[in-house]
Amino acid sequence: MSVLVDTIVMLGMLVVVPAGLRLTGAPELDRIRRLWPLFAAPGAVSLWLPRGSPATALAACYALGAALLALHAPPRLLRTVRSTTTHRAAPAEIALLTALVTPSVAALALVAERSGHTLFGFGLGILALTVPHFHFAGFAAALVSGLVCRVTDSPGGRFAALSVPLGTLLVLAGYFIGDWAELAGAVVLTAGMWTVALLTWRTIRGRGRDRVTRLLFGTSAAVLVVTMVLALSWALGEATGLPHPTLTWMAATHGLGNALGFALCSVLAWQRLRNGAGSTRTAPTRTVPFLTDPLPTDHGGRTS
Repeated sequence: MSVLVDTIVMLGMLVVVPAGLRLTGAPELDRIRRLWPLFAAPGAVSLWLPRGSPATALAACYALGAALLALHAPPRLLRTVRSTTTHRAAPAEIALLTALVTPSVAALALVAERSGHTLFGFGLGILALTVPHFHFAGFAAALVSGLVCRVTDSPGGRFAALSVPLGTLLVLAGYFIGDWAELAGAVVLTAGMWTVALLTWRTIRGRGRDRVTRLLFGTSAAVLVVTMVLALSWALGEATGLPHPTLTWMAATHGLGNALGFALCSVLAWQRLRNGAGSTRTAPTRTVPFLTDPLPTDHGGRTS
């Protein structure tokens, strides 16, 4: 399982996070995105070294980058609180704030695991699985839910953009409170992710002009349905004692599916849409609203 998990984590560090940061369209994140390989490369190398000081030092480099990314969240939150913009933009912003913070949770677990020390009483195996979880169920899921919210501008989109961060927070709290709290988090997170899948399939996928873009969106939506069923079955089994998949099986199915089928396909599809390659419109760039764009208005100046 270790090789598979480490490979999934590398994908999150080196591909999904920087690609996701580009999708936000936030100018203040451009610098950290350009510097990201300087943090992600040492973090990726640390995965393949034996536990000890060298691996810990390299993991700490990644933690520094994740911390710098998280530091962008408080000023954005302050601007959101002070903003007079319609409250309909708030769910997407909450999703983005969640995406900015979750890699630091993964990085903290990585440093502890690479050093060979438990953290808050959690063993090394749980810490190792926490790293990919907060890259994909944390960063990627929150980012994509925010993008879906901005593009659809619907109650379903706002529900997804709020429930995915809430579910992620509840899952994290469940680590400390107990299995039933983690199950509650899994239920909320699944509801949000299934909403993302539904909106992606019904609304976002149709924006793709070319077959590749539509296939990427369709794959990400279909994979979410299956992987979140697995997440629910595991959380339910942990809470009730009912038979459920093992962690090894979850890594090979739920983890790999979310990494490749959902996160990677999603960021590639959204990037194509952002660049105009997969858009139904003729404009070459910025064909859909992204997380930093104002909500569209009608001719009377009201929010549409």
